[in-house]
Amino acid sequence: MGLISLSIGLDLSRKQLSGSFPTEVGNLKNLELLNIFRNMLQGEIPSTLGSCIRLEQLEMQGNFFHGYVPSSLSSLRGLRVLDLSQNNLSAKIPKFLKNKRIPSSSIYSLPNLSYQNLYNATDEFTLANQISVGSFGSVYKGILDEGRTIVVVKVFNFHHRASKGFIIVCNALKSIRHRNLVKVLTACSGVDYHDNDFKVQVYELIHNGSLEDWLYLVTKEDKINEAPRSFNLLHRLSIAIDVAYALKYLHHDCQPPIAHCKLKPSNVLLDDEMTAHVGDFGLASFGLAKFLPPANLQISSIGIKGSIGYIIPEYGLGSEVSTNRDIYNYRILLLKL
Repeated sequence: MGLISLSIGLDLSRKQLSGSFPTEVGNLKNLELLNIFRNMLQGEIPSTLGSCIRLEQLEMQGNFFHGYVPSSLSSLRGLRVLDLSQNNLSAKIPKFLKNKRIPSSSIYSLPNLSYQNLYNATDEFTLANQISVGSFGSVYKGILDEGRTIVVVKVFNFHHRASKGFIIVCNALKSIRHRNLVKVLTACSGVDYHDNDFKVQVYELIHNGSLEDWLYLVTKEDKINEAPRSFNLLHRLSIAIDVAYALKYLHHDCQPPIAHCKLKPSNVLLDDEMTAHVGDFGLASFGLAKFLPPANLQISSIGIKGSIGYIIPEYGLGSEVSTNRDIYNYRILLLKL
């Protein structure tokens, strides 16, 4: 079929495919992304996947695959996203996957976290572990699994009508996955020790600071990199491309399309390889700004929501949330780069 020369990605998700997955997939030497989730595929996962040495994202969840995870996947050194959940695979995690720098939740979901788990992980939500405070609430750094997993805990400051809105957010985010988006690991909803509503999302921790930190060389005690920083033209070009890929995914590959609504340098996080990950979606992305307490809404005298300098001019005419705002913000981000 002429697929051998395929160079970027193959997305066959949600296509109602059935039968076994062809072993010929191993011929796609240049494949970087393979999505076949939410189909009706069965049989064993082909070991020939190990020949796709450039593969960075492999999502096969929501099928009927059985048997074991093939050991040939250990040769995929650049694999960043791996999801084999919701299949009939053996529950035993292969040793080679335990040693890879892929979050265990990529294959098996993190266990349900209680308020007590997060209370302990963040040292009782102390200021020492607080990363930031925004209109939605607070963000903390936490340590789970006896120090093996470092995460970011976002505590929402919704009012009492927020339960439905929180579920909408979580349902939307759990289906969003891209190598250039910050990954949501799990969520928790309940009450704290004072019988107040407690709603959080737990994200993977991106270690290398935000784009804003690198652009303006902000130095803080809690930053990982204390050595002199190198931020050259190639880094800037790569980051611009990464963010463009993230927006392309949100605007064209998600149904319905999702507008980020808060794209700016402080919401673009960089990992140790200087790969950009877009995070901190605005509540307007899911039409949920109404769930914030009135005092926390970012509203000017003419009712425009957003960060100063990133508000699309059309908002002054009463335009609704759209992907156009992200494109406008992306242009500003390019100017800053």
